[in-house]
Amino acid sequence: MPSHDPPPVPAPFDGTLSPATFHVAQPQEEALARLEWLHGQRQRLGVVTAATGGGKSHFLAAAARRLAGAGAEVAVLSLAGLGAGEWIGLLLERLPLDPASRADPGSEWSRLEARLRENTLMERTTSLLLDDLDRGPADALAGIGRLTGGAEPRFARVLVVATAVPEGLAVLPAQLRSQITLRIDLPPWTEDEVAAFLDWEGARIGARTPLFSPVAAGALARFTGGVPRRVVQLARLALAAAAGADVATVDPEHVERAWCELLPADAPAPQATVETATTPATVRPVRRLWS
Repeated sequence: MPSHDPPPVPAPFDGTLSPATFHVAQPQEEALARLEWLHGQRQRLGVVTAATGGGKSHFLAAAARRLAGAGAEVAVLSLAGLGAGEWIGLLLERLPLDPASRADPGSEWSRLEARLRENTLMERTTSLLLDDLDRGPADALAGIGRLTGGAEPRFARVLVVATAVPEGLAVLPAQLRSQITLRIDLPPWTEDEVAAFLDWEGARIGARTPLFSPVAAGALARFTGGVPRRVVQLARLALAAAAGADVATVDPEHVERAWCELLPADAPAPQATVETATTPATVRPVRRLWS
């Protein structure tokens, strides 16, 4: 018997990596447009960089949906914490191989090459989205270098999109660094972008009144420095503080209380200022750069 219960109300600021909770601010839209350029131009390697907490993993989840919508076959894998020899088997698990291909007695690399060859013959891009490239084992970095630098036709429709912290690029092999077609930076959100995210999140969950007052949104941006992960964490805790005070809209004192009492003791110190939306952008629109 069909259920007539209303759908559950989404939890605000739940911190999941679902594409449905990904807020496309200007830096994220610019980065996604650059990925579309990489895909359309059949480039092989792009690297997305952001500081810790800058939203790299969440960006990859949204990128997977965007690239799949463009017709690519997509596999997402985090390289952090993997041991030697583990990455290629995990990658194969994330590709839609048929049972006969999975049972192939050949090596894992041969099975991967067979899938890449099949997609190339079908004129379909294989997009491998690899999180934490700078924390991957040496054999994974060597294999990725072969995928993005090999001249064989079976590698012609491979697109690797990887993430790293900016300082992590220095640990990559020089040959792999030289194969990067495009580096895409995700800067912290501006104060206006933080306010837009808070309004967007309220609309996403169906809130009838603003979750944060304008002054509270500015305070939250300053405390977190615009780092997306910190924004989500502090917003969730500030909302809990407001609920405890039985008020519907978060005020600056709720933000400060959450910061001082609820966040871990090792949380970074608040930033004195956050870049405003009137500051000139450092990245020009991609469609003028790459068209």
